Amino acid sequence: MTELTNLHMLRPLWLLALLPACVLVWLWRRRQADVAWRQVIAPHLLGHLLTDDEQSSSKVPPMYLIAAFWCVATLALAGPAWQREPTPFADDSAALIIALYLGPSMLATDIQPTRLQRSVHKISDLLARRKGARVALIAYAGSAHKVVPFTTDRDLIETFSGELAPDLMPLEGNDPKAAIVMAQEMFASANQVGSVLLITDNLDPAALSELESQVPVDILAVAAPPEADVASSGIPASPLDRRAMTDAAELLNGQLVEVSVDDSDVVKLARRLDLRPTAIPADSEQRWRDAGYYLLLPIALIVLLWLRQGWVVRWSS
Repeated sequence: MTELTNLHMLRPLWLLALLPACVLVWLWRRRQADVAWRQVIAPHLLGHLLTDDEQSSSKVPPMYLIAAFWCVATLALAGPAWQREPTPFADDSAALIIALYLGPSMLATDIQPTRLQRSVHKISDLLARRKGARVALIAYAGSAHKVVPFTTDRDLIETFSGELAPDLMPLEGNDPKAAIVMAQEMFASANQVGSVLLITDNLDPAALSELESQVPVDILAVAAPPEADVASSGIPASPLDRRAMTDAAELLNGQLVEVSVDDSDVVKLARRLDLRPTAIPADSEQRWRDAGYYLLLPIALIVLLWLRQGWVVRWSS
């Protein structure tokens, strides 16, 4: 009922075509034989003088079919509408901001070839599964920096992510909060709806306790778990702290996904990202859905009745 309160006509001037239909039915009724006879025969005798065909009310006169067809077709042309539909230029996929951690531990080789290089490979695989989606890239360590703004150019993201290295960061450290705050600001300024993917090898939930995340943040952990049998890389790098990373993901209203040797991690992330809400344009930018097409079925039924054998009758008695 709420939607029907928005009922209106997209082309209301077509309703003027109902006037000729009303006039035509009125003129037709005046020309009926019984009208002429009523002027000279008493009403109580008229019923006995008319034939069965003239008295029968079970047969629908052809003019009524024409009037029904005329009215329904006119309403269809007027374009009744009560729902809005997304514009054809709206994004089909939710926007995504990738925040890549660039600390020295990302050069560890417990994840081959290195944690950082595997992260870049996973970014490429994820973008391949979300073609056409808007993506941005942030690099962070002790501070966060915008690398690529929102774009649908997959090659651009892959090129810049492949050139990132820890020695490019001006400030050492691990401040995921700065990256998430920057991502939220990017979503707000671009009027986008989506989520953040944090790619990192370690995360302290205490650093996120006071953060009010306005967008969901999923975490891709690129560190080997303690039980993994991997060779030492010579670079100080702690193994995966699954408990801390899981707690951080829950604080950020997201999910922890551990890096894998196959594409199961990317598939899981892509499915989760596809469930995110897409950017919805304002009502003023949405078109009204033309419901006149729904009236094509009753119009077709009226035409079928008109073509049925036995429905061709005389126009007057």
